[in-house]
Amino acid sequence: MVNIFDVQPAVLIKDVAEELKKNDAIKPPVWSAIVKTGAHKERAPVEKDWWYIRAAAVLRTLHKLGPIGVSKLRKKYGGKKRRGHKPAEFRQGSGNIIRKILQQLETAKLAIPSNNPSRKGRVLSPQGMSLLANAAKKHIPAEVLKKSEQKKKDEPVKAEKIEKSVEKPATEVKPKQVNVKKAVEKKDTEKKPVTKDAPKAKETKETKETKEA
Repeated sequence: MVNIFDVQPAVLIKDVAEELKKNDAIKPPVWSAIVKTGAHKERAPVEKDWWYIRAAAVLRTLHKLGPIGVSKLRKKYGGKKRRGHKPAEFRQGSGNIIRKILQQLETAKLAIPSNNPSRKGRVLSPQGMSLLANAAKKHIPAEVLKKSEQKKKDEPVKAEKIEKSVEKPATEVKPKQVNVKKAVEKKDTEKKPVTKDAPKAKETKETKETKEA
């Protein structure tokens, strides 16, 4: 399995954006040429293909942080807004842009909604994973790919060894045999002997009372 995070994000996103251009389901709308990507921006994006770049970046974030929805992605693609002499404040990114991109990725079968009810949002589909992996393979050296393939081959062998070791019955530990007679004798010896001076003391008190009477 290719590790996508071994490749630099900027390089990977450019290659994925080129692949997304070939997909008919992902197309920038008409208003993408003049719209800002958030309230913190002063102008529209300079790059003409920024829609595909943003879609590729969203694919990578789905792989990294998924399942994720529009609200968290708005925070990710937000920024500080300049307010003149006042201190800058954080503003979220455009939710409409992110929502449209997620819908297009879903129609292209690159993203799917998550089945986890506690964490709503979208997750990468197997096709989206293969797209990112194929783009990452171009920039990973051949030696690293060979090592990853060898690890795949070695994993089932290790699993078989572990299963065999588990199947062996563990040596039973025999409980220690305790001599009951010796234990009872010890308890008897530990008991304190009864003192014989107590009844004498009582007798002396009674005799004193009778004498005084």
